[in-house]
Amino acid sequence: MNLLRGAVRKYAWGSRTAIAEFTGRQSPTQHPEAELWFGAHPGDSAHCVTDEGERSLLDVIGADPAGQLGEGARARFGDGLPFLAKVLAADEPLSLQAHPSSQQAVHGFEREERLGIPVSAPTRNYRDASHKPELIVALGQFEALAGFRPAAASVEFMRALAVADLDPYIALLEGQSDADGLRALFTTWITAPQPALDLLVPAVLDGAINYIRSGETTFQAEAKTILELGERYPGDAGVLAAMLLNRITLAPGEGIYLPAGNLHAYLHGVGFEVMANSDNVLRGGLTPKHVDVPELLRVLDFTPADDSVILPRSTRGGAELVYDTPAPEFAVSVLQVSGEQVGHVIDAPAEHDGPQVLLCIEGTVEVRAKSGSVTLERGGAAWVSADDGQIRLYTAEPARLFRVTVGF
Repeated sequence: MNLLRGAVRKYAWGSRTAIAEFTGRQSPTQHPEAELWFGAHPGDSAHCVTDEGERSLLDVIGADPAGQLGEGARARFGDGLPFLAKVLAADEPLSLQAHPSSQQAVHGFEREERLGIPVSAPTRNYRDASHKPELIVALGQFEALAGFRPAAASVEFMRALAVADLDPYIALLEGQSDADGLRALFTTWITAPQPALDLLVPAVLDGAINYIRSGETTFQAEAKTILELGERYPGDAGVLAAMLLNRITLAPGEGIYLPAGNLHAYLHGVGFEVMANSDNVLRGGLTPKHVDVPELLRVLDFTPADDSVILPRSTRGGAELVYDTPAPEFAVSVLQVSGEQVGHVIDAPAEHDGPQVLLCIEGTVEVRAKSGSVTLERGGAAWVSADDGQIRLYTAEPARLFRVTVGF
């Protein structure tokens, strides 16, 4: 077991304060910090703190895959860590995007390899052959767009904006089943010529302004989001697509699971994100980066999605709160020490037989394993190898840890 130093990723949409303050560093930082990676991704590995100095987690696993990952995980996923955990801090909206299924990822990767497109090329869609299911859990209030909502809800919103230019698109959406109507309308907008978008998007923004001024409250959050996106990305088809998506506000501890084909965009907030160890993204707008419209349309699932969030279920007397997700690459839970457990050594639930990444989000806690112990404060992380056995926790105050392991 080792302390784990995360890899900081700096993107323009990040925060100059959130990740620095979470990890106990001075803020504001010189550049926006968007993500803090706790994984063994080739693009930016976290580092284990050892007696001999820091070593990348990628090298640690490569030197002893059996001991670090365990035979069960290796048999299922090979000699690489199958998940990537991140702290994500969004001060500005991220791009509208979706991720492929396993089959789509394999076929897409092989196709682009045959075409000779370099993996680092900006026009590359598939940088690996893996799908990318992901879970985001809010660390504070977190705002997002996620999944197409029922057509009737989007029709109601567009009518509330009272924009005459939207009437033919409302008719297109209403004239067929939800999935067919959503596919037809989204395709129409994302393939529209720029002169048409330059007329329609400002008209929609004017409608959003008038709606907010009217004092109506039903679609206040949606209208404000449309305005924010339109100001940042004038004339972008993604501004229109946002009217078709669920607008979600997560409270701390609530999460969204995003399967393949789910169109989404994180808007604002800090969250803990766990995903399959992949970098496959199909973008749909709200970005200056490459947008491959035909491939995006092939990947998207236009079936309306439930806007409900994931709440953890309690197991083993409340010591562990588990987020139920179907992804085989990862399982996410919160270990919490409170009440009579404070001041005593407690055993963490032991049904995990693979590696673990631990991230402290409250208090100070000592984590003990076969090879030794580490003390984690808020923002501190640890790597627990598969051969390190069951972990035990001790704290003199209430404490909480995220635990990420291989899925069951």
